[in-house]
Amino acid sequence: MFHQKIAIPAPGYNEQASLYTYFLDSSVEMRPDEKRPVILICPGGGYGMTSDREAEPIAMQFLAMGYHAAVLRYSCSPAEYPVALLQVANAVLFFKEHANEYHIDSDKIILQGSSAGGHLAASYGVFWNRDFLKETLNVIDSESLRPAGLILSYPVITSGEYTHQVSFQNLLGDRYEDLKAELSLEKQVSADTPPTFLWHTMTDNTVPVENSVLFFMALKNAGIPAELHIYPQGVHGLSLANYETQSIKGIGIQKECQSWIKLAQTWCETITQRD
Repeated sequence: MFHQKIAIPAPGYNEQASLYTYFLDSSVEMRPDEKRPVILICPGGGYGMTSDREAEPIAMQFLAMGYHAAVLRYSCSPAEYPVALLQVANAVLFFKEHANEYHIDSDKIILQGSSAGGHLAASYGVFWNRDFLKETLNVIDSESLRPAGLILSYPVITSGEYTHQVSFQNLLGDRYEDLKAELSLEKQVSADTPPTFLWHTMTDNTVPVENSVLFFMALKNAGIPAELHIYPQGVHGLSLANYETQSIKGIGIQKECQSWIKLAQTWCETITQRD
């Protein structure tokens, strides 16, 4: 396995993210020339930090499924929009530019994000082909930035009635009032948004379930394939919802929610045409 820590800049800003790669090596016994999809993981943390609970443990699950995985420790407050978004885009470019070296299927890059990391992943999903990204990253064709899909775990989406205000305040700083409507992602879904898998709990009192519902409905209205799972119980920030990712306070085990990762695997196999 190629496990590295790679610095990912945000062009035009004095900020760097850290990309932790978990790339499976090839084997002469098992499809030596196979190129694998990549799951790029954006941990949550309200844009104030990136959670360990939503990082490597999730990467290990996708690794065990046969996918390459990578965790992006993106810049958080006091860094503001669009720094983290540019870092995501640069990470995608890294995968595509090093596809042969690491046996990456460059057409099958899926972003997974939890909570505010879900907002970041979804932001990339709706903004990937915007001119400002292409111009800032100095790429000729936006197609080189296209993601194959999104996996969103209890994501922050809306700046409206059901907002998680702390995330938007950390993301936008003094520009909160000016940009909050633009970063309310249910308003930004288009025909170019990739297929999306979402899950949430009805009892999430931090990021209300309506965030996922609003994004799902926007995807439906745009004709984008989408899958939404709503569990009846569970606090915010469950990650894998098992013993491995419970918090230091012992919170975060919710057995009925543990199925999401297997459901996501089935969805990924459909998106990547692997079985």
